Amino acid sequence: MRSSGKSRNKNRNNSRRPNPGNVINRVFDSAGPEGKVRGTPQQIIDKYQSLAHDSQLSGDRVSAENFQQHSEHYARLLLGAQKELAEKSTVQESLAEEGSSVREKTRDDNKINKDLSDVSSLKEQKENISLEQNIDRV
Repeated sequence: MRSSGKSRNKNRNNSRRPNPGNVINRVFDSAGPEGKVRGTPQQIIDKYQSLAHDSQLSGDRVSAENFQQHSEHYARLLLGAQKELAEKSTVQESLAEEGSSVREKTRDDNKINKDLSDVSSLKEQKENISLEQNIDRV
């Protein structure tokens, strides 16, 4: 006999990692040595640097180094996210430039085709004028 459907679906999403989204604006909960620090990566960096500075002033080099390491971790996260955004914007700009160059080429091709049709119509007009002039002479 088969058990209920709940047990089959229980572990379905364990292998999938959630998409963290935009890391720059994402709010993190950091469990540092002084308790939880919550905020965006830049806010957490600032907080840990402040804590490191305070620890250094009080003479506690070990906790100052610990806070600096926490700060560097979030700085690496922020730098990676900024690089990723820069790469995405570069790709989007290059795609936009390619699209505009294709539009310009199409526009130029249309202009050339129009000019060619104008040339052929001018030839026809010239032939008609020359025919009319020949008729008038006769």
